Amino acid sequence: MRDEDFGTIRIKLEEVIQQSSLSKNKVAQLSQTQRGQLNHYCKGDIQRIDLAILSRLCYALDCRVEDIMEIIKDETLTSEN
Repeated sequence: MRDEDFGTIRIKLEEVIQQSSLSKNKVAQLSQTQRGQLNHYCKGDIQRIDLAILSRLCYALDCRVEDIMEIIKDETLTSEN
């Protein structure tokens, strides 16, 4: 099986920031994250998730991990079992 067969993780950070009253600059400052790194997370352009950054983003946005990311399962895999 390929990794894609297990589903994908969708990062919703951009949406969460837009729904908050904070700018990206303020989120970067509160989470002690570089703006470029924050942009990569917002675009979902990351390969490895840094748990410390994820924790700091949740703190800055006063949200839970599941507010920032979700798993999208491959429905064909689950229907075959």
